[in-house]
Amino acid sequence: MTLTRYGSCSRAFFFLLLSVSLLGCASARVNSPAEEPPMHSISEFKDQRFAEVADPWEGFNRSMYRFNFYFDKYLFLPVVSGYEYVTPTFLQERISGFFNNLGEIRNLTNSLFQFKGTESATTLGRFVTNSTLGLGGLFDPATSLGLERHDEDFGKTLGYWGVDSGPYLVLPIFGPSSLRDTGGLAVDSGITYGIYTAVDPFGSSDDSFAIASGITTLEVIDARHQQTFRYYESGYPFEYYMVRFFYHEKREIEIGKPIPTD
Repeated sequence: MTLTRYGSCSRAFFFLLLSVSLLGCASARVNSPAEEPPMHSISEFKDQRFAEVADPWEGFNRSMYRFNFYFDKYLFLPVVSGYEYVTPTFLQERISGFFNNLGEIRNLTNSLFQFKGTESATTLGRFVTNSTLGLGGLFDPATSLGLERHDEDFGKTLGYWGVDSGPYLVLPIFGPSSLRDTGGLAVDSGITYGIYTAVDPFGSSDDSFAIASGITTLEVIDARHQQTFRYYESGYPFEYYMVRFFYHEKREIEIGKPIPTD
């Protein structure tokens, strides 16, 4: 993991890419590469909850959704495919484990912010176990020992403390979000950047920037490699609405909000 100091803009861009992990839908068949304007509104459906997600910036969000499709298809995914082609599966798994282990720092911090004592202890145990017995996260003995992973972020922490999700927002490159989760991402990025800056193992090297940039690039590629989502391959005619709805519902469930069934 890159722990060196460099421009805040590139750091912010990195975390933007990394957060593509918020997209977690499975792909199905290939549809048209460009989203056609729907002939009907989703509000016509009997399940009104599909239309209840606050989306006052839908025009902007749709534009960003299309931009993300082109960025993903013509730039990001070709790079990821090249990585998967030249990197043995065993090595891919070790790389993913290493970066996932570093993500436990974020999980632990936000578990503590939410006063989740048992979860915090489990996350700390995972990080220590995988950092030692797992050789820096290259392997995952913690799961075999029954220490389950608990994904947390500051957006969920804000939700825990009663902050409403606010309007739905599609961010450039890293996709579905909300006003609350965008603020949470900024805080998570700042905390992580502070930790990495404090450690900074490459600070004494003349090639520290090149090393850091290479590791950061690898982390971004690995993050996308771990995701199965592909734009416009859901097989659903209202994909924009589907992604919006399921993102919102997923986040509400994660912060413990009851989901209406009627």
